[in-house]
Formats: sequence, structure tokens, C-alpha cells
Amino acid sequence: MLDKLVTMLIVFAVGGGICAVAQILIVKTKLTPARILIVFLLAGIVLQTVGAYDKMAEICQAGISVPIVGFGAALAKGAIEYTAQYGLLGAFAGGLGNSAFGIGECIVASYLVTLLFSSKSKK
Repeated sequence: MLDKLVTMLIVFAVGGGICAVAQILIVKTKLTPARILIVFLLAGIVLQTVGAYDKMAEICQAGISVPIVGFGAALAKGAIEYTAQYGLLGAFAGGLGNSAFGIGECIVASYLVTLLFSSKSKK
């Protein structure tokens, strides 16, 4: 029981820390949210490429894998694996192959939300 509580606290702290950094970047810099998103995506790619992401994910679990950093790491991991298996062309397919399930889930979830709620354009 105590182990699960500690794990939840770590996940909450890491995920909250990532969000806090993003909020600080929004408030203190002229970076747009889209550019901050790209920075975090690239951070995940770099962490996976240098081998640090997997070690961090063992400790931080969903705190680091759920934000966009985890998506960047998944893209890089797939590209690395597919490149080793299929050569240079594998680098292009690997990222999508490794993250296709999550992308598909997002598409289905967004479709279900559009069925439940009707959006209106701003005037």
C-alpha cells in the first residue's frame, strides 16, 4: 500500500513539474504553446536517443510517459528499433508503428466526444 502511495506521489510530482515548467515558459517567455509543445516533444526524442528516458520512466512512470515527452520518446524508440531492423527507411515508419495504437485511441476518443457534445464556432 505504501509503495503505491509513493508511486502516485512521484507520478503526480513529475507530471505536475512538467506542466509547471510549461506554464512558466508560457508566462515568462514569448514562446507560443505550440512551440513549447515542440520543445517537450524534442526533449523526449533526445532523452530516448541518449538512453536516459527508459531509466527515468522506471522511476517516474506515467508522470513522464503521459505528457508529450513520452510521445516524443515513443517516436524515437520506434525509429531506432525499425532502423536497426529495416535500415534507413525504417526510421520513417518506426515512430508511427510504435505509437499507432495511442494515435488510434486518440482518434476514436475524439470522435466519441464529438458525438456527445456539439461544438459551436466563435462569432
